[in-house]
Amino acid sequence: MTVVAEGRPGGAPAAEGAPLLQLRGISKSFGAVQALVHVDLDVPAGQVTALVGDNGAGKSTLIKTISGIWAPTSGEIRWCGEPVSIRSPREADDLGIATVYQDLALCDNLDIVQNMYLGHEILSKRLLDENRMELTAKQTLADLSVTTVQSVRQPVGSLSGGQRQSVAVARAVMRDAKLVIMDEPTAALGVSQTAQVLDLIKRLAERGIAVIVISHNLSDVFAVADRLAVLYLGRLVDSGPITDYDTQRAVELITTGAANGNGAPTNGRGHHPGTGE
Repeated sequence: MTVVAEGRPGGAPAAEGAPLLQLRGISKSFGAVQALVHVDLDVPAGQVTALVGDNGAGKSTLIKTISGIWAPTSGEIRWCGEPVSIRSPREADDLGIATVYQDLALCDNLDIVQNMYLGHEILSKRLLDENRMELTAKQTLADLSVTTVQSVRQPVGSLSGGQRQSVAVARAVMRDAKLVIMDEPTAALGVSQTAQVLDLIKRLAERGIAVIVISHNLSDVFAVADRLAVLYLGRLVDSGPITDYDTQRAVELITTGAANGNGAPTNGRGHHPGTGE
């Protein structure tokens, strides 16, 4: 079932000036454990938003809420300016939200084409249209400037970490994703593979796709992000353009919840976290 806002199709562009995704007062509790507390966050189209925080800050809970795995306990999600209820990953996919988890969810024994079309195969007269799927897979990888893959028919198990990330992202782009969420995309990658993945993230933004990147690597964050959002113990303590931060300030926010070190959510720029106001 496709999730749509009232009077607006799920794939409609955001209203002029409105972020593609808006979270307002999002809270999530598991019994007595409060994993998210009144999170407000804006995610603009065509920009990379880096979501950072220490272990247990709520990053995974937040992306699973956006991607339909867990429903929020309270709060509102707005897509293209309209409220939506995302009750499953399928409904998130119908809206145009794709999540690339750290394990990538790829099948090593299948080739690149089979992985990119898994569950979305193209049929012709009740048979798989192998030629069309192969050509589209090749074109999608080419559009993303993925040039290191020798053949789209090679098994995914033979690919490097960076190439596997490229296949997972290309699969999302091919399905017309408008928001791609990437969980630790450069974890355990070498220098050249990391550079390949960061370039891929930049190309997504250049195509007008919104990107949320979760990363513990602040060097990667400052290399690729347009905006920074910091979670601390389930609260969004600060967010804004990446140019408003440096590494020291980001570390202070991640470890204390406040740049002044007193533990009080603040940002020193007069912005309300998540809104930029």
